Amino acid sequence: MTLKLMICLSVAAIFVPLAFFAWRLTARDAYESAEYTVIESATPFEVREYPDLTMATTNMEFKLPGDDGSFMALFEFISGANDQEQKVAMTTPVFMEPKGQEQQGQMGFVLPKKVAEHGAPNPSNERVHIRKRPGGRFGVIRFAGRMNSNSAAKAEARLRKWLNEKKLVGAPDAEYAGYDPPWTPGPLRRNEVLIRLK
Repeated sequence: MTLKLMICLSVAAIFVPLAFFAWRLTARDAYESAEYTVIESATPFEVREYPDLTMATTNMEFKLPGDDGSFMALFEFISGANDQEQKVAMTTPVFMEPKGQEQQGQMGFVLPKKVAEHGAPNPSNERVHIRKRPGGRFGVIRFAGRMNSNSAAKAEARLRKWLNEKKLVGAPDAEYAGYDPPWTPGPLRRNEVLIRLK
């Protein structure tokens, strides 16, 4: 074994575990996640019951989610841009509601349960608002890859077909959920389309 190969293997032996643990610390498993109860499951589809959730939200355009400054406005809020200068833990998922028949485009971070129970701080940025996401029953489809308007539309079409087969009636507008930081590889990403059931 050459000296060069030994050095490469030694560096890899140190770097790979460090990279893995760094990824685990920033991956979705490291965050509190919005609670729900699974009522029915038929992979990749589910029917879920969500409780009311307290969220920090801002208007957004979905064509390039977050590129309009919506993600940074919410991130600054949880980083202390609020009347209490309080840091708020990141949670999963990030909910996105594209502009539709019955809704304006919005992006929202779910507030941790303890923060919601004790009262959320008021945002410093007038673009950011604290609101309740009403609980209820949702049809959901999970998919991997990069979420964009095309991949989300295909997933939504599959979900609506499944709901129709189950004779479940969904709202005309869907919402999307992303669970991973931007550097997560596409095949490992968790994305969802949710449709509120009537």
